Amino acid sequence: MKLNRRVFVGTGMAAATTLSAPMIHAASHGKPKVVVVGGGAGGATAARYIAKDSQGEIDVTLVEPSRSYYTCFFSNLYIGGFRELDSIEHSYGTLASDYGINVVHDWATGVDRDAKTVSLAGGASVPYDRLVLSPGIDFVEGAVAGWDLSAQNAMPHAYKGGSQTELLKAQVEAMPEGGTYVMVAPPNPYRCPPGPYERISMVAHVLKASNPTAKIIIADPKENFSKQGLFEEGWQKYYPGMITRIGPDFGGGNVTVDPAAMSVDIDGELIQADVVNVIPAQKAGMICDAAGLTDGNWAPVSGHTMQSRMDENIHILGDSTNQGDMPKSGFSANSQAKVAAMAVRGALTGSRVFPAKFSNTCWSLIDTDDGVKVGATYEATDEKIAKVDGFVSQTGEDAALRQATYEESIGWYEGITSDMFG
Repeated sequence: MKLNRRVFVGTGMAAATTLSAPMIHAASHGKPKVVVVGGGAGGATAARYIAKDSQGEIDVTLVEPSRSYYTCFFSNLYIGGFRELDSIEHSYGTLASDYGINVVHDWATGVDRDAKTVSLAGGASVPYDRLVLSPGIDFVEGAVAGWDLSAQNAMPHAYKGGSQTELLKAQVEAMPEGGTYVMVAPPNPYRCPPGPYERISMVAHVLKASNPTAKIIIADPKENFSKQGLFEEGWQKYYPGMITRIGPDFGGGNVTVDPAAMSVDIDGELIQADVVNVIPAQKAGMICDAAGLTDGNWAPVSGHTMQSRMDENIHILGDSTNQGDMPKSGFSANSQAKVAAMAVRGALTGSRVFPAKFSNTCWSLIDTDDGVKVGATYEATDEKIAKVDGFVSQTGEDAALRQATYEESIGWYEGITSDMFG
């Protein structure tokens, strides 16, 4: 008996009903069809490279519900007052006009792996020869006791760019004098390992100027975290006495929140807070799980091609993947997208496919002109994407080097967003 692998995603349907029914262009006869779900660092890059490098030989459809994309990377700098919101906002117009990509603003709600179609909330069904999934993250239900998505306005996660980022910034700026900001940090693995701690730095930067007696508490379930020595050095230098981190040895992994009371219980100690930033445990974007492509919380892939280990006609990118040693970051997703795009073109047009190589760098800003970074290069093995070598900023670096690192990050942002959106 043949299993019909037709699956659907139910969450998000209410939001999808506000979208008009999409116009799906008929693919040219004889052309292979690629559908890309998710228009972030992985999906937008993959769609652009497949369309650009195939020179019209492949029809590419990009499915993304948002008409404007706000990068999660650099959103902390908006919270800290170093960037305006519109500087992290990007349009899909150039992908459509210059690269001929059919950009469909709708929710992908299901995948029929036998029929090789993607179902959309607006009622359309899009056929594919190859499918690329880059849906980012979703949150593990019940990961933080007392919190679910219905509480995200009271206690924002701000771990998806856009309105949540705006909300958290407004809450920080409205804190009463001497108030308390609590972050519930996530367990590994999660999107952007240094991200929560850069956010702490940016919140502290704002409070130091406008509310210097305010306190910041981090409830952290992890023994250690990315760039820990660099952040702790910076916090002591710029924000002495403001930031307290409670690790697992002191109950940082035993947290219950009460959004109605704006309180946080850390291992039996009740803290009344003014702002609570809950970043829950994370998992692959829901369509990966619904399509039967996950093993636990993440989707296993081959590093050689970013193909799902469960379906050779589907490639999965970025934060959703279980791929090996690469961190979940925008740089990683962009790097993986180029490998996947090359593999897709090779499979559909017979073009040459080169051995997969990857790179990643994560920059963080601690205070004005004090930038730090960590990064590595990687290669594909049959088992995973394996780290080859790496680098990290050092404690005690001089101000000129830190400023140069920050300026390097600004250049990278301009470069990667151009690479994504054209």
